[in-house]
Amino acid sequence: MDDKTIQQAKTLANFVWQIAEILRGDFKQSEYGKVILPFVVLRRLDCILEPSKDAVLRAQLSLPQGIDEQTRDMMLFGAIGGGIRVYNTSKLTFASIKAQNPAQLHDNLIAYITSFSTSVKDVFLDKFLFTDQLKRLSEAAILWKVFEQFAALDLKPQSVSTLAMGYLFEDLIRRFSEISNETAGEHFTPREVIRLIVDLLLVNDAQALTGKGIIRQVYDPACGTGGMLALTEEGMKDLNPDVRVELFGQELNGESFGICKSDMLVTGHDPENIAFGNTLTHDAHKGRKFHYMLSNPPYGVDWKKYQEPIRAEAETNGTDGRFGAGLPRISDGQLLFLQHMISKMRDDEAGSRIGIVMNGSPLFTGGAGSGESEIRRWMLEKDWVEAIVALPTDLFYNTGIQTYVWLLTNRKRKERRGKVQLIDASGERFWKPMRKNLGSKRREIRDDARETIARIFSEMANGGGPWAEVSKIFDTTDFGYREIKVERPLRLNFQACVERIERLKLAKPFMKLDPADQEDVLNVVTNRLSDALFKDRPSFEVALAKALKGAGIKIGAPVKKAILAALSERDETAAICRDGDGNPEPDPELRDYELVPFKEDWRAYVAREVTPFVPDAWVDEAYRDDADRSVGRVGYEINFNRYFYRYTPPRPLTEIDAELKALEADIAGLLSEVAG
Repeated sequence: MDDKTIQQAKTLANFVWQIAEILRGDFKQSEYGKVILPFVVLRRLDCILEPSKDAVLRAQLSLPQGIDEQTRDMMLFGAIGGGIRVYNTSKLTFASIKAQNPAQLHDNLIAYITSFSTSVKDVFLDKFLFTDQLKRLSEAAILWKVFEQFAALDLKPQSVSTLAMGYLFEDLIRRFSEISNETAGEHFTPREVIRLIVDLLLVNDAQALTGKGIIRQVYDPACGTGGMLALTEEGMKDLNPDVRVELFGQELNGESFGICKSDMLVTGHDPENIAFGNTLTHDAHKGRKFHYMLSNPPYGVDWKKYQEPIRAEAETNGTDGRFGAGLPRISDGQLLFLQHMISKMRDDEAGSRIGIVMNGSPLFTGGAGSGESEIRRWMLEKDWVEAIVALPTDLFYNTGIQTYVWLLTNRKRKERRGKVQLIDASGERFWKPMRKNLGSKRREIRDDARETIARIFSEMANGGGPWAEVSKIFDTTDFGYREIKVERPLRLNFQACVERIERLKLAKPFMKLDPADQEDVLNVVTNRLSDALFKDRPSFEVALAKALKGAGIKIGAPVKKAILAALSERDETAAICRDGDGNPEPDPELRDYELVPFKEDWRAYVAREVTPFVPDAWVDEAYRDDADRSVGRVGYEINFNRYFYRYTPPRPLTEIDAELKALEADIAGLLSEVAG
């Protein structure tokens, strides 16, 4: 986007923000957005519809009696032209309302809003709850002041582009989110990040999008205000102005949904393709498949409050449903969104492409057998992951954390099959500082850097040339491993000393005995059992049995187990404890787990990495993956730091020493001033 458009959007945002001063005192700061955002949408629609107002009114008068709503809509849409799918049948406009008696303002605005086509009317009444805000403004006697300011705002399409409007909404939502402690990032994604995702999705599709009669469906399951959908269409039309792009989305936040649906209406898209609700619990586009899918789902947001329908769907539908690969931990639902998108990939020759931006958690959270690991395993074994791009930090408005773009497809090019490309685009060569920080957003991706990243991806640069340090190609199996359980033998010594006898008194099986029986047991271990140190269990058990028999006491297995546990301690010099078959017993405290790369035999790994250091260790071969007969449990993780680690040498000791001496001198000087 050019600087002029950005500056225009910021100027508009500043002007609109000044209107918030009128609300001060009558509305809480957290409520400003509930008034201003719908007023911006309303004014935008008013400016768009003003030129066709007379044509719509004439068309309305000519409508035949008894006409159904669908035909009525089509005729009135046709009167407007330009593909715009919204109309208003009232004679009122902002200009005519302003010319009337201020005392009628509230009633006029209600009449104006309820005269919109059904889709828009529902947005204002049900999602924005705008009539409630108008009532509050009227009762506070500030409705006219607010309306007058918006009536003076020029939001005509020829004055303010759709792109500038998108930035205006983003800036306003960010400001309102900051003052109300909400999460701005849940509502929109920085434009340069969206453009990068779009570039990556389309970089190899120019030929497929060329020609007449091309139709493509684009979907965002967490569409917010619709930025990803709008910019994807823009990118596709740059490649082919004749391509027909159908946009679909779903959004949970009412205000964001209202803005997105309004934008679809005024840009000629079918507003019914934008659904309201929770995508994870209710798929509003069930059964639909899409060519392109993009999303920026919320990071680290738990799905505890709506887990029941998700778990039920996973259990009922299994791999035939959306969440059959596995469920991530309850604290983060990002991988649920990704699975949902994968379920909507097309099965035809064109297939589908997915671009989703997530934080680092989906890359490596969860060990072998966990929900996250199983989802990664599923995606990689199906060979859907094309590439993952690490982005710079401080790109988003509400967080400075590292984020990653995942690119997936079910129609990989031949040279990419069985491969995954990792691109580290987090370095300084890919970003520039913002002239002015916007919340947590301190950096932006340069336009030339976007082109470079897309070229690195398109050309599958792999550890050579100028991009050797930022792009590497791996086999999908490079991210897999087997988690094997390594056991070491239990070695215990035994002694009936005072300290250990005190431990026995606190053991539950002992405490459950009658007082007389407790006294008998204590008498045996205190007076009849040798206080010598036994370094093998069989010898101690013989001595204990002899002492009990000599006292004429019989004990049950739980009490015997309690005596052995209380009177024992781990001892590396003691003999190995063995079971009834003579096999060494494992020591739970010494148990360890090793991650063996897929491409290596676990026996060779143990011989090299384990046996030389702990010769008595062995692998528990019963520890296996449910779906795999091989030893160990299968896991998958993608650790960017491992593949793109750059060694930074420590500072020279002389430099550190000189700095410390300088600090000491400064401190001494300050202390002398205080004392002086």
